[in-house]
Amino acid sequence: MIVKDLMSSPVFSLKETDSLHSARSLMNLQRIRHIPIVTVDNVFTGLITHRDILSATISQLADLDPETQKEIDSGIPIREIMRTDIATIASDAPLKDAAQILLNHKYGCLPVVEDSQLIGILTEADFLRLTIKLMDALNE
Repeated sequence: MIVKDLMSSPVFSLKETDSLHSARSLMNLQRIRHIPIVTVDNVFTGLITHRDILSATISQLADLDPETQKEIDSGIPIREIMRTDIATIASDAPLKDAAQILLNHKYGCLPVVEDSQLIGILTEADFLRLTIKLMDALNE
């Protein structure tokens, strides 16, 4: 099996100039924990995770009302908190290689990139779904 067989595509993504509020809203709306960041030409430049958003959020102890938090989040561009040192993988790479990268680096996802273009994403959840399918097949 290769990465293309398991990756999710198309991918929800944002631009570096989008706000922290946009990222938080997209994650909540789509129930995702990772958002690849791309240029207007779909060139992969980085990633923002749920954990990154939590780190950039003012503590609940500050007792901010949701509207004030939204206002603050709207003024923070993603480029200020996104990660740029993210490993990527090609769609024709062996699935085992992708699993090894996720495991060794403790990543929750692996962007799939071809010629700098984001074409998909591979997540821990994708591997869990595959594991369940394989277990079902073994039981039959």
